[in-house]
Amino acid sequence: MAKEEMKIGEIVVFQSKTGAIELKGDFRHETIWATQADIVKLYGKDQSVISRHIASIFKDKEVDSKSNMQKMHTANSDKPVVFYGLDIILAVGYRTNSKRAIEFRQWATKIIKQHLIKGYTLNEKRLLQTQDQFRELQETISFLREKSGHKLLAGQEKEILDLLESYSKTLSLLEKYDKEKLKLAKKGKATFAIDDAGAKIIIGEVKKKLLAKKEASCFFGQENGDKFKAVLGNIYQTFAKKELYPSLEEKAAHLLYFLIKDHPFVDGNKRIGSFLFVYFLDRNRYLLKKSGERKINDNALTALSLLIAVSDPKEKDKMIKIVTNLLAG
Repeated sequence: MAKEEMKIGEIVVFQSKTGAIELKGDFRHETIWATQADIVKLYGKDQSVISRHIASIFKDKEVDSKSNMQKMHTANSDKPVVFYGLDIILAVGYRTNSKRAIEFRQWATKIIKQHLIKGYTLNEKRLLQTQDQFRELQETISFLREKSGHKLLAGQEKEILDLLESYSKTLSLLEKYDKEKLKLAKKGKATFAIDDAGAKIIIGEVKKKLLAKKEASCFFGQENGDKFKAVLGNIYQTFAKKELYPSLEEKAAHLLYFLIKDHPFVDGNKRIGSFLFVYFLDRNRYLLKKSGERKINDNALTALSLLIAVSDPKEKDKMIKIVTNLLAG
């Protein structure tokens, strides 16, 4: 077996009453591999005993040596090391009289073959994480399909499709799963904090430009009570001295959501929300991808703002997830 093929394998852990043993899984060939030293440790017998059993197994032609014995390269050796397949490991186990051997035979018969034949990995936690993300993607597809029919989103079909494409790429489920790289979305740390005074300056500048182009009314940016201060306070709220929205992505997503849904201004909530969202990301140097492109371009941001506007308050968590994934992807 080539050196590259070893990288395909999983680490299969056999947990006995006396400890854990790590073996190399080879799901493509539906087997596991172990060195003679691994088998010695596995069954708790002297190397001479294990060597004698293996020689006897081959002599009796109980197991085919060609398909069950491979020389493979390991990280700690310049020379190839002999590995033995599952059939040999089990055959040695049947010739070994020990509690460990009985435990392993029972475990292997009931679990290993079942997992290998069905093509499952033995990392249940990682499998469940992937299933959860598949489910999340399916729910997001349904959510965007439903919202695209809203009259306020007429003409935004392409932008919604682009959003869905970007969102699905951030998950990259199959590729990450196959390469054992499934990870939680990264969490950026905000170094710039948006405050009431700074935000009002930005809103004032935006209003001047829009009024000059006759694209806003005099009510644009006029505060609706103390709602604006409350929105900014919500972004940085704490519980038991811990921030409720600790990551940069969460703060940005909630800033956009609250500015649109809580209507802190008499007019211009969606546009102000979008401007401050971009401003916050830019000041935290989180607006652009490595390529220099915006993580969420103007068209996508328009579609996101409209989606938030027409969404049900019960769908808040879903909208926040969409925004944070787009930013972290």
